[in-house]
Amino acid sequence: MSKTVKPTKTLIAERFRGFLPVVIDVETAGFNAATDALLEIACVPILMDNNGNLYQGEPLNAHIEPFEGANLEPASLKFTGINPDSPFRKAISEDEKTALRRIFKALKAIKKEHGCRQCILVGHNAHFDLGFLNAAIARTNSKNHSPFHAFSVLDTVSFAALAYGHTVLAKTCVIAGLEFDNQHAHSALYDAQKTAELFCHIINQNTLLSTNHDNLTQDDTQTSSHQTPSLT
Repeated sequence: MSKTVKPTKTLIAERFRGFLPVVIDVETAGFNAATDALLEIACVPILMDNNGNLYQGEPLNAHIEPFEGANLEPASLKFTGINPDSPFRKAISEDEKTALRRIFKALKAIKKEHGCRQCILVGHNAHFDLGFLNAAIARTNSKNHSPFHAFSVLDTVSFAALAYGHTVLAKTCVIAGLEFDNQHAHSALYDAQKTAELFCHIINQNTLLSTNHDNLTQDDTQTSSHQTPSLT
């Protein structure tokens, strides 16, 4: 009888106490996660190289059909520029269940590959994204498929305020010396990639936030002044 081989933990698993950071951005048809449509979702897994630097993995994204009975706020659609009735959009969109489970399956494979036990959502105003994600998970009965922690997040608003004294994504990227094209903003994929870029940049450039990768294999029960505190 063959033994099950456990995946080898990579540096990213050690850095965040077994969590795989995944940047998420959603575009929606309003602010109420229970009633308003989820229209786009994009996810960018965050990985770590052998020097202890964070970098973006391959993104996953979906254009999503509004769920049955979903509210579509005209002001929100005007703000995002998304037209749910566009023939092009209809040709590439997926229903919520199909989109979420496809993305979750891919993220679980990445999580397993890197020896992580769970994904943690990283976002700019992260609880907004988490609220819509959790609402969609509930609607599609996908709780057992989701790799994400149900409530813990890493919010780049806080990181940006700490590092640059600013909280708006576009402005913070400019202050940080990163490119930001407002013509592409409010696309879930673009915003997720820029949020991921900012997240990696802040941690990689700040010695107080970066962890010496030589110490990443230490048991996480050993505390030190620079270790990341428990999230749960």
